[in-house]
Amino acid sequence: MSGTIEIVQPGIGTTVQDHGRVGHRHQGVPLSGWLDGPLAQAANALLGNPLDAAVLELRGMGTVLRVKAGPVRTALAGRISATCLHADGGRTRLPAWHSATLRVGDLLQLGAAESGCAYLAVAGGLQLEPQLGSRSSYGRAGLCGMLGRAFRPGDALPCGDYRLDEPLEWRSRSPWTHREGAVRVLLGPQLDHFAPTAIEQFLNRAWEATAAQDRMGLRFAGEALTHACPEAADIVSDGVTPGAIQVPANGLPIVLLADGQTVGGYPKIATVISADLPRLAHLRPGSCVRFEAVNLETAHRALRDERDRWQRWLTTRETHLPPGTVDEAALYGANLISGMLHATP
Repeated sequence: MSGTIEIVQPGIGTTVQDHGRVGHRHQGVPLSGWLDGPLAQAANALLGNPLDAAVLELRGMGTVLRVKAGPVRTALAGRISATCLHADGGRTRLPAWHSATLRVGDLLQLGAAESGCAYLAVAGGLQLEPQLGSRSSYGRAGLCGMLGRAFRPGDALPCGDYRLDEPLEWRSRSPWTHREGAVRVLLGPQLDHFAPTAIEQFLNRAWEATAAQDRMGLRFAGEALTHACPEAADIVSDGVTPGAIQVPANGLPIVLLADGQTVGGYPKIATVISADLPRLAHLRPGSCVRFEAVNLETAHRALRDERDRWQRWLTTRETHLPPGTVDEAALYGANLISGMLHATP
């Protein structure tokens, strides 16, 4: 049967996301979609979902959900946990990297996304009506999500079909994590718009993530980069993409994220490679990052390596029987002899 989740409290920065609106940038429509694709896909993998199924992206805290129709099987991925207040009065902590089955009336209180981004998947995926090939929320254009707006208390999220015929849940023996170290970039394409020392400065200084960040982009603080001349701080608007690092007249870089616009008029000093772009979803205000220049061959190899590493992570999944659950199939199949017991007075 299909389930339904009700929004009791929307929380901060909670949206529906999937793989995004691929193929519409020429129409001025941003890609959108999840900020950290491998992490979102890990949540789906814990439920046996198609990897591109729509999930809840959790960027802050305070989100509370209730199961209106169910059951609904869920899984959390990221540095986050939740508490389930059961309809019968019980209380259970739900950690990340475990699936859990919720019944009608159960209340799910989601904790804070400690690294700035986490995901909640439901079995069968969230089944909002797609727009332009995606269920992703993009509030600036009123696309999908919940009537193209932020969540409100009482909103209902339809879930995919799920049959409660298997008591075993899934978990991972280890969380999916990203590599550490410098964020790798491809330099350009407007390097001639910067002073000769600006490139070295960009690569050899730490940059601090500021609170001026959302799904559209992230501003950095640090020692301002110098343009070749004042006029070089602007260009004729051309195409931009998630990961593009623009430098406006104040000399402080801005990296575009999933909801970033399709064209921009600031010179671009570099672009974050695809393998490292998901890491930017976890740069909370005050955290620092360094950039490292690589070539195209290295960028392609890095993406292949990340995909291989994610496939290896899949092998860490295993089934388990939650505490207090009775495996009736095992009970009747293994504990009785010929279906009955003989007692002699």
